[in-house]
Amino acid sequence: QVQLVESGGGLVQPGGSLRLSCAASGFTFSSYVMSWYRQAPGKERELVASITSGGGDRTNYADSVKGRFTVSRDNAKKTVYLQMNSLKPEDTAVYYCNAHYYYSDYVHYWGQGTQVTVSS
Repeated sequence: QVQLVESGGGLVQPGGSLRLSCAASGFTFSSYVMSWYRQAPGKERELVASITSGGGDRTNYADSVKGRFTVSRDNAKKTVYLQMNSLKPEDTAVYYCNAHYYYSDYVHYWGQGTQVTVSS
């Protein structure tokens, strides 16, 4: 069975940091682009960051998080991470892990999400 399990969310003050983890199982992790999405109450789900795999890993970020967030992956551990620094209240959301098969737009897997709350 395919599983994506997020962890690492919590409550943090503005300017603080958190590291999210997403542990994957049940599929060939290295064949998937891994991404982090987030959804705040009353807002649409948005792409935060993504990372490819294989030779020359590539990353991309939403403009709102560039310079503050860093996405990385460990294929041996089948885990993707999101290091979040200089957090702002507008970063408050449920963060979801997504796996997208390289060879099909129709093959996606989602985790259940982890809550991040940035508040003083």
